[in-house]
Amino acid sequence: MSDKKTAGIPGAELSDDYSADPSIVVYHGELDKQSRILRRGTGFLVPGIVWVALFLALPLVYLTVMSFASRGTYGQVIWSFSLDNLTRLLGYGFFGWSPDNLVIIGRSLLVAVVTTTFCILLSYPLAFFIAARPPKKRGLWLTLILIPFWTNLVIRTYAWYLVLGPDSILTSLAVYLGFIEAGKALYPSAFAVYLGMISTFLPFVALPIYSAVEKLDRSLLEAVTDLYGRGWRTFRHAVLPQTKSGLSVGITLTLVPAMGMFVVPDMLSGARYMLVGNLIQQQFSKTRDWPFGSMVSLSLMALTLVILFITRSREVGEEKRKS
Repeated sequence: MSDKKTAGIPGAELSDDYSADPSIVVYHGELDKQSRILRRGTGFLVPGIVWVALFLALPLVYLTVMSFASRGTYGQVIWSFSLDNLTRLLGYGFFGWSPDNLVIIGRSLLVAVVTTTFCILLSYPLAFFIAARPPKKRGLWLTLILIPFWTNLVIRTYAWYLVLGPDSILTSLAVYLGFIEAGKALYPSAFAVYLGMISTFLPFVALPIYSAVEKLDRSLLEAVTDLYGRGWRTFRHAVLPQTKSGLSVGITLTLVPAMGMFVVPDMLSGARYMLVGNLIQQQFSKTRDWPFGSMVSLSLMALTLVILFITRSREVGEEKRKS
């Protein structure tokens, strides 16, 4: 190798035979063999691959296999495989067809969609409010949003007992408006479930949307205003396109975990408003029917992936139409 080619390259003081080897490449300013670089890269990948295999792939495979197993008389898992758990999930049983399980899945999807929708409707005004504060005070407002994360979810849900109790202001207002009878509380009820769900997941939508709102191109807002755009038109043509990335992240962070939530519905509905998360929890604890619980969990994951795939496909389709 000539001095001109090797000048300034560490490790260039190699023999002519070694430097003439076609497997020698320049990698991060050093001469090295491709096989050695490959082994080094593999060494960096192995810990991540092992982590994913142990904590994601293997549990998923085990869950899938158990979904087609059977429950023994005393709750033990019998490794005789069939489609009984799937047919049971679809409502077919010893006494014929029943829509109970499908109703629970549909209700879970409805609660997740309603929760996500209200979180979006509340997050945009909140994001604009914080973005309009002086830069020195924005950190305080963001901290107030993050404070609930400093407390355990169960404790936060217990706090709603006080807010929705029979002596609370909200309950007194509901009694005054005729929504409930005097002496009763606002929980257990579907209203309490939705309120608890929205308060739990609001930060997951508000923070990504705020991050996008903070970077808005104000000149586009002024252009829409100059063209007599008001209200919904301004939001649709100037705000929504610039905040789609934050909105997409917020929807994903809210819709997916909301479908499997069981703590809030179980505590604020008095176990009367069962969602799919509660159904799974019952199978693994009280009923001890692990195979059926695994099938419900697997179906929930499949439904979540389908929703994410549809959402992502629509986003890609819109990007292609624009391009």
